[in-house]
Amino acid sequence: MAPEELTHLDRHGHVHMVDVTGKPVTRRRARASCRVLMARSTVLGLASRNVGGGDVLEMARIAGIQAAKRTSQLIPLCHPLLLGDVQVRFSVGADHVGVEAEVESVDRTGVEMEALMAAAVAALSVYEACKSLDRSMSVEELCVWEKSGGRSGTWQRTDDGGVVNLRP
Repeated sequence: MAPEELTHLDRHGHVHMVDVTGKPVTRRRARASCRVLMARSTVLGLASRNVGGGDVLEMARIAGIQAAKRTSQLIPLCHPLLLGDVQVRFSVGADHVGVEAEVESVDRTGVEMEALMAAAVAALSVYEACKSLDRSMSVEELCVWEKSGGRSGTWQRTDDGGVVNLRP
């Protein structure tokens, strides 16, 4: 991609915040996910919601929600948004905990970064809580799976990594 095609660079290659003041306010939604790979014994402890005497997944849910709300403070050039809803969900597999974050807003720019931040920080919170039990853990496959609202319309990621536009 040429520098002039990047939204945060001007034609001279200087960084700038994208001006969204002229964009219409629309409903925006994004869903992102990742996985925390871990030993089976760690998965079983998390599934019982009793690792170290507490509920790690509920702690991670709160961390993910807070992260979404603070995205613009951590990611340069990201606009502060008034988020209407942030959901963080977990699924427990044989060798992993799946983390899915869904964010909604009515604003002038998308919420993909907020969804990514919520999923990533929730996963990192699981890692932090369990690292003394399991040094084999890793956080993997962070990506946006679905996005709607705004100029680019609605799209979804396919299982093979492609993207399908559902509505312009």
